[in-house]
Amino acid sequence: MKLRTLIAGLAAVTFSVAAFAQQPIVIKFSHVVAVDTPKGKAAEFFAKKAADLTKGKVKVEVYANSALYKDKEEMEALQLGAVQMLAPSLAKFGPLGAKEFEVFDFPFIFDDYNDLHKVTQGPVGQSILKKLDAKGIVGLSYWDNGFKSFSANTPIKTPADLKGKKLRIQSSKVLEEQIRSVGALPQVMAFSEVYQALQTGVVDGTENPISNLYTQKMHEVQKHLTLTEHGYLGYAVIVNKKFWEGLPADVRGQLETAMKESTAFANKIAKEENEGALDGVKKSGKTTVYAPTKDERMAFKKAMAPVHAKMADRVGKDLLQSIYKETGFDPNTL
Repeated sequence: MKLRTLIAGLAAVTFSVAAFAQQPIVIKFSHVVAVDTPKGKAAEFFAKKAADLTKGKVKVEVYANSALYKDKEEMEALQLGAVQMLAPSLAKFGPLGAKEFEVFDFPFIFDDYNDLHKVTQGPVGQSILKKLDAKGIVGLSYWDNGFKSFSANTPIKTPADLKGKKLRIQSSKVLEEQIRSVGALPQVMAFSEVYQALQTGVVDGTENPISNLYTQKMHEVQKHLTLTEHGYLGYAVIVNKKFWEGLPADVRGQLETAMKESTAFANKIAKEENEGALDGVKKSGKTTVYAPTKDERMAFKKAMAPVHAKMADRVGKDLLQSIYKETGFDPNTL
């Protein structure tokens, strides 16, 4: 209640065209990762584009590393208007009641970026974003982080190598089922706590895109990394609906253009950063990197295939089928 009262006080601002004319429109853009991550760089890119395209009418203030609100608080802050824009991971929307977003957590549902972008940049992805309207949120775009791989302090070549391991995950029922499918123990934990948990043995391993692993220095406390690329981690850039719809139409259009350009930048840099981070991990000499063979990766696919059937009702069978149609993936053939 204290947080809600504080946020309500901060959000008690009346937006009007007259007020917009007198001073720059301030957009507080909060996120939980470091400035030097793909999302961090993309947020800064958007801030610059927004200022340029609106000719200074909009000032985007970017707050990285949970500088304003902790992981669990930022969504409430957005809904109450204390911040105007966020870029939370897609797993964050399940607890909000938009379970459809958890379809992005399904293992191996996207084989590569081409398959992924058919969904995130097409009508299926837009229909998922529309689910946020009823929550007082407008979904603007999807930003990639990358495909996740498993790390631990022991070699990972088969699903059995993860049996009994405590693996950190984001809060997602689909991810919990995914981890159980390989005999491991899912441990939901805030991103900011993962390094210390790995260092102290509270958890044995994790799943991350390589850029997250590297920028958070998790490779320093993980001896083995296997490039399973079994799942996707991405973000939805979202904005407070009341704020967004209260903007002058021309300003909103300029910001939409800025977001389109920022999305192209975000997705390009995410791919590049992951490739660079993988090289950094290898050069560090602290982590042994293993690229599974085609058959070894298929073993992970087969082990995790039952997750699709078990979790279909959670995200909606029709939605799942629409993504299968776009990507060509069929877990029943494994």
